[in-house]
Amino acid sequence: MNKGTPDTEKSFFHQYFTRDNLRFNIHNLNYLPRWVVVTIDTAILLVSFFFTFMLFKGTGLNYFITTYNIEFVTFFFSVNIFFFWLFRTYSGIIRHSSFIDAIKLLFSQMSVLVFFLLFNFFFEFFTKEKAFLNTALFVNIVFSFCGLFLYRVLVKRSFELYFSEKADTKLIRTVIYGADANAISVSNALKFETPSRFKIVGFVDRNNQNSSKRMLDLPILVQKKKLPALMRSVGAEAVIIADKSLSKEEQLIIVDQCLEFNYRVYTVPLITDWENQKEISQKVKNIQIEDLLERKPIVLDSKSISKQLKEKTILISGAAGSIGSEIVRQVIIFKPNAIIMLDQAETPLHHLALEIQKIDTNTKIHTVIADVRNKEAMENVFKKYQPEVVYHAAAYKHVPLMEENPSQAIITNVEGTMNLANLSCMYQVKKFVMVSTDKAVNPSNVMGASKRIAEKYVQLLQLQNQNQTHTTKFITTRFGNVLGSNGSVVLLFTKQIANGGPVTITHKDIIRYFMTIPEACQLVLEAGAMGNGGEIYIFDMGKPVKIIDLAKKMIKLAGFIPDRDIKIEIVGLRPGEKLYEELLNETSKTVPTYHEKIMIALEVNDEVETLCSDIKDLINSANLYDNDDIVSKMKKIVPEFKSMNSTFEVLDKQN
Repeated sequence: MNKGTPDTEKSFFHQYFTRDNLRFNIHNLNYLPRWVVVTIDTAILLVSFFFTFMLFKGTGLNYFITTYNIEFVTFFFSVNIFFFWLFRTYSGIIRHSSFIDAIKLLFSQMSVLVFFLLFNFFFEFFTKEKAFLNTALFVNIVFSFCGLFLYRVLVKRSFELYFSEKADTKLIRTVIYGADANAISVSNALKFETPSRFKIVGFVDRNNQNSSKRMLDLPILVQKKKLPALMRSVGAEAVIIADKSLSKEEQLIIVDQCLEFNYRVYTVPLITDWENQKEISQKVKNIQIEDLLERKPIVLDSKSISKQLKEKTILISGAAGSIGSEIVRQVIIFKPNAIIMLDQAETPLHHLALEIQKIDTNTKIHTVIADVRNKEAMENVFKKYQPEVVYHAAAYKHVPLMEENPSQAIITNVEGTMNLANLSCMYQVKKFVMVSTDKAVNPSNVMGASKRIAEKYVQLLQLQNQNQTHTTKFITTRFGNVLGSNGSVVLLFTKQIANGGPVTITHKDIIRYFMTIPEACQLVLEAGAMGNGGEIYIFDMGKPVKIIDLAKKMIKLAGFIPDRDIKIEIVGLRPGEKLYEELLNETSKTVPTYHEKIMIALEVNDEVETLCSDIKDLINSANLYDNDDIVSKMKKIVPEFKSMNSTFEVLDKQN
C-alpha cells in the first residue's frame, strides 16, 4: 500500500510545481473572481483614504471632527462596498472594461458622496457638530473614482498592448476602402475580433476633403493613384472594401488591380444588412468569385408574378436541384396556396423540406418522391394535387455523363418532359414553364440535343392547342451556366484549390456565360408571368468569361499565386464539349420584351408534322439502349446537332 506513496507525491509535485506551471503566462491567465476584484477595489479605496487623510493633515485640517474615528472608517468602507454591490461594479471583466463600467463606478462613488453628505448633515443636526470635513470627503471621492477608473484602464491597455505586440507579426496589414460610418464600424469590430486577423493601418478615401486627417487614430489615405501603389506605401497586404457607394464596375477595377499584384481582397456587407452587430467581424470575408461575376439582379414585375402565383397550386419538378430549390424559395414569397416539391432524390429533397419548414408561411408544402419518367406516378400527382402552374426543372445536365448514357438523356429529358407536358394539357394546367439551357443551341453533345428536342415538343403542343380555350400555355426559358450549381466549374475549382491544386481546365481558349442561381430563377418567374405561350425566353448574360482567367482569379482570391502556389493544368476537352456556347442559332431572331434583359427567341420548327412520330421512335430506341441508333435519330430531329470531341462524330461523317 505504501509503495505507491512516493510516486503519488512525485506526480503531484510535477503536476503543480514544475517550472512550466510556475512560470507566469498571461495567455493562460483566467478571469479574476469577483471577490478578488472587490478586494483590489477596496485596497484602492484604502490608498485614496490614506492619501486624503495625510493631505489634509499636512494643511492643518482634520478629516475627522468626531472622536468616533475607528467606527467612522469602518462605516465608510462598508458603505462603499454596499454601493459596489448595488451597482455591480465588480461584475465586469477588467481586461474588457467599457464605458458602462466607468458609469457604474461614477454612480457608485457619487452615491457614496451623497450618502455621507446627508449623514454629516443629520449628525450635525443631532450632535451639534460635524462628523467629518465635507471638502475632505469630496477630495476622497475624487481620488477613489480616479484610482478605480485608472486601474481598469491600465489593466485593459496592458492586455491590449501585450496581445497586439505578440500578434502583430501574424496579422494581415490591411487598409479599409472607405471613410464613412460603415468603414468605422468595420474597423471597431475588427479591433476586438478574437482571434484577430487584421491590423488596420489606414482608411482609403476617394475624396480629397479628408487629406492629412486621421480617423480612429489611423491615417486617411487619399487615393490619387492606383490602389496597389497606395497600399505599398503603407506596407498593406490586403484591402477590405467597405465603401458601398462604389459601383459594380469600380469595385471590379479595384479587385483586378489588387489581384494583379497579389494583394488580398475582402468585402463586408452594408451596416443595415447586419443581423447581429456582435458578429460584424465575422461578416468580413474573402471576396467571392460570385461577387465579381454577379450583375445587377433582374427587377421583377412583382404584380404580374403575384397574379400568376398567389393562392395557386404550384408544381416544381426537380425541386431538390440547385435551380428547382431556388424556384421553391422564390415562389413561396408570393404566397401560393400549395407547392408540390417533386424529385426522385430523397436526401436533398428532405433537406429542402426541412429548410422550408422554418419559413413562416401559410402555404401548404407537399413533398413528393417520384420520377418524371414514370407516367403513372406523374398522373397520380396531377390527379391528387391539381396543379395550376408547373415549373419543369427536372433534367439530366452533365454533358460527359450523358454522352456516355444517351438513353438516360432521352428517357429523362425528353420522355420526362413529354409526360409532364401531356399531363399539363390533360389536367388543364394554366402555364407550363420549362427550364432549358444554352447548350440546346447548335448542340454539340447529347445533353444539349435532348433539351432541344424537349423544347421542340412543348412548342409543338403550344401550336396544336393554340386555338382551344382553357389550354395550357407552354413557355421555355434558356440560359447559360449557373454559379454554385451541382457540378459547377466554380465549385470544382474551389475544391481543387482547397486541396492544393492542380486546377484543371479543358482548354485554354474555352469561354462560358455565367449567371447566378437567383438570376436564373428570377428569369424563370418573369418568363412565366409575361409568357403567352410558345415563347423561348433568353437572358442578356453580359460578357462571356474565359475559364482560364476565371481559374487564375479564383486562385488569387484564395491568397495564392497561379502556377507557383497552385498549378493550372490543361486536360483537354471533354466528350461533347465545345469552346463556346450560344444563346441563338443562325436562323433565330429575337424580339425584345418590356424587360431590357429578357428577349424572345423566334425558333423555326420545320418538322412539325413528323416530330411526334420521330420522338416516339427515339424513345423506343432509348429503351433498347442502342447508343448509335439513339444519336442518329437525335441528329435527324435536330439537324444542327454536330458532335464534338465525341465517339458520335463518325455519325456526322456518314450523313
